[in-house]
Amino acid sequence: METRRWTNPSQPQTLQIAVFLLYANAVFGVLFQAPFVLFGTTLGFLVVVAYAAGGFGLANDQNWGYGVSVAVSALVVVASVVKLGAGLGNLVSLMFDVALLVLLLHPQSRSYQQVWFK
Repeated sequence: METRRWTNPSQPQTLQIAVFLLYANAVFGVLFQAPFVLFGTTLGFLVVVAYAAGGFGLANDQNWGYGVSVAVSALVVVASVVKLGAGLGNLVSLMFDVALLVLLLHPQSRSYQQVWFK
């Protein structure tokens, strides 16, 4: 029987933290509406859904989850750098977005993904 999970304690620490950050970005995106300000209503909603879906896919060792997570993280980092000013709130948000992308692209995450993801 195949199980679905929200987190996966057997993954390396880099991927576990990335899953938590993806879920946190989805929740905070809905609460504080940063993706909606950055991208507009429709694309902002898709970014929030992509954060949640990517986290769920990562937790379940799915290649599509890894791809969605990297794509949405890179998109948000690029859009944040291009569109937003250098305010303190924007800087903190950008730091978390960059940290998420670094965790996903870390060699430990990549090697685990290449071996174990389906």
